[in-house]
Amino acid sequence: MKKLFIFVVFLTQLSNSQELALVRKEEKFGYISKNGDFVIQPKFKSAKDFSEGLAAVEENGLWGFIDTKGDWAIQATFNKVKYFNSEFCVVFKNDKWFYINKKGETVASPDSEKIFDFEDGVAFIKQKDKIGLINIKMIVVLEPKYDVIKSFEDGFARVRNNERWGIIDKTGKVVVEIIYDEIGNYFKNTAWAKNGTAFGLVISGKFKTIDGVEKIWDFYSQDLTYAKKNDKIGFIDLNGNWVIEPKFDKARAFVKNLAPVFIGKKWGYINLQGKIVIEPTYEDAEIFSKDGLAPIKNKKWGFINESGKLVIPTQYDITAGGVFGIFKDDEKGFVNGIARVKNEKRWGFLKTDGQVLGNQWFENAELFKK
Repeated sequence: MKKLFIFVVFLTQLSNSQELALVRKEEKFGYISKNGDFVIQPKFKSAKDFSEGLAAVEENGLWGFIDTKGDWAIQATFNKVKYFNSEFCVVFKNDKWFYINKKGETVASPDSEKIFDFEDGVAFIKQKDKIGLINIKMIVVLEPKYDVIKSFEDGFARVRNNERWGIIDKTGKVVVEIIYDEIGNYFKNTAWAKNGTAFGLVISGKFKTIDGVEKIWDFYSQDLTYAKKNDKIGFIDLNGNWVIEPKFDKARAFVKNLAPVFIGKKWGYINLQGKIVIEPTYEDAEIFSKDGLAPIKNKKWGFINESGKLVIPTQYDITAGGVFGIFKDDEKGFVNGIARVKNEKRWGFLKTDGQVLGNQWFENAELFKK
């Protein structure tokens, strides 16, 4: 009996943690699993992605939340809702915005001119046009003192005061002084910055100028980023040294030791030594995913592997407006073994072998979320 109980608990946890994708079929929204099957049939006029195991859906003009089985977890009583993060969601009812928990209960928060979404354990508060931070206990961890705080990335956020930029962590501690004209993301104790007219890196709190640089892009997943000098793009390391001299017209980030570069009128890929390993023959090219495939374009989009072999034909679109927001680079390709694509005005999902998930196409489709 005990083993049976443990097995049931395990299945419940597995069900609650599965990724589901919001799709629209015959003008109704539902949710499919990564098997391509409908877990929740398309029956909603409006719906949102899952976040932390709950998805917002509309019923009779009001919003509530369902679980991954499609059962109501929080009844539809709200005029507007956002997404759960850190166990809280921002909702609108009776002419005001406020927080609720996963039971649908109102949660009191410190005074703020605006109610902000939580992001991995912290949320902004605003008082007298200054921004601070609260934690999940609704305790102020940073008194409102900044003109701007950008979204946190890997626990760090760019902040601005008096037209100067720096970086803080989620406790409000300053990790890069607020003294720079521009600043990039924080990656392994390093950030690019502009100090006066000079571009360079802030390494462990100290600014190092890189002579002649006109622009530096954010570090992504490897210890290199791309930078512009004399109107050409090359790659620098975390110490600000040129690893690949600036000689390309355009470039994107290294992933799996390969980076897209634009030479003349075509895109190809280079390795860490700057050698072209996939010839520049594409109209456009994106970064590789963890699955080892990259989107490339010749009129339409397809996918190549790390050897440059075309494994999925160039017959799809991968970006769109409307329902879909601006994609991050890694969301344009494969994410956890699935890529969202468009084919003849319909959206669907590809597996890494090029097969269409569930052999189904939809009016709209969002990325898989938990």
